[in-house]
Amino acid sequence: MSEQPDDVTPSPPASQDGERGRTATRTDFDVYQYEIYAAGLGGQRPSLPIAAGEWEQRFRASVPPEAYDYVAGGAGSEDTMRANLEAFRRWRLVPRMLRDVDKRDLRVRLLGAELPAPVLLAPVGVQGIVHEEGELAPARAASALGVPVVLSTASTRSIEEVAEACGDGVRWFQLYWGRDRDIVASFVGRAERAGYRAIVVTLDTQLVAWRPRDLATAYLPFLQGIGIAQYLSDPVFRSQLERSPEEDMPAAVGRWVSIATNPTLDWDDLAFLRERTSLPIVLKGILSPHDARKAVDAGLNGVVVSNHGGRQLDGAIASLDALPGVVAAVPDGFPVLFDSGIRTGADIVKALALGARAVLLGRPYVWGLGVAGEEGVRAVLRGLLADLDLSLALSGHRSVSELSPDAVQAASVSSSQS
Repeated sequence: MSEQPDDVTPSPPASQDGERGRTATRTDFDVYQYEIYAAGLGGQRPSLPIAAGEWEQRFRASVPPEAYDYVAGGAGSEDTMRANLEAFRRWRLVPRMLRDVDKRDLRVRLLGAELPAPVLLAPVGVQGIVHEEGELAPARAASALGVPVVLSTASTRSIEEVAEACGDGVRWFQLYWGRDRDIVASFVGRAERAGYRAIVVTLDTQLVAWRPRDLATAYLPFLQGIGIAQYLSDPVFRSQLERSPEEDMPAAVGRWVSIATNPTLDWDDLAFLRERTSLPIVLKGILSPHDARKAVDAGLNGVVVSNHGGRQLDGAIASLDALPGVVAAVPDGFPVLFDSGIRTGADIVKALALGARAVLLGRPYVWGLGVAGEEGVRAVLRGLLADLDLSLALSGHRSVSELSPDAVQAASVSSSQS
């Protein structure tokens, strides 16, 4: 009798996630690895990276140095960025054996929409600095796979342009709440009319942090009119200018500088937003259980546990370390999402086990965008979803709803390993 190694792979399922426009569901995600292996039989190796570290290396070689630093950098000593990654190494998966995981279901229901997997694209600003198609290419790639897009206020494409690129795909709008309430209301109204299904208010960017990498190159793309497309396309903003941005861009940028951030914002202001939209409102940047309880008390519809990928407060708690406390502070069923530090499918499993309903992916899809545009984003997402599908199965679970804190265990990681 012939022997087979323990890691022998079965034949791929008959159904495959094929051309753009099909939504992957159930066990379709793991097909991606079989496609790669099958192509290898004909001598074809992937032209794009596979591992996260390889994507970042290719990204660095593909974009201008100041654009790389803008995406890669963080606040201060970048200690919070390191903490985010180290936290995932401290939490270890505890796989369970002899469980039937042949049929898997990654679907989740979130704010009224059923998603094929618990993954969204995080709001990342000024994507035009890494690829000419900016936010459009990620919108197309993600929507084709059923992955929702969260569009940043600081984008290089307008609310309406990205909505068109998403087609029927689920999309949310992330709001940077500036000093001008009329413009805030205009943004929200535009998003609602363009089919966005939720408003995500980012709370941790009342001011731009001290970011040494950007300061070393004196690079802030907004001052060049890059990343302020929502303002330039907004009728309220344009009505406040003596001349149009096309005629006088420096004046438009100057107006943006005067209103873009709002350090006066407080909990009482949220009532203004609630009065102006029927969309669900999610607060992004929650790390404290106390703030999570306040979000519930204020009638909000969800929170995102996030430290802005380490870009805002140096020395802050890792998002993953904050997650259990936030989950414990809110009622059962209250949507808690997570971002900051996701790199692999196993990372997603850990976050879900600690109570996240879904995760938001940030830098990795921007790496894909900078390397190969829409094709790059699609490759990053298909790889991550396949990794998630397989990691879920190999940890002994058939669906994301089965995950619980019992699936992970905290373990110390020495600084020499970081």
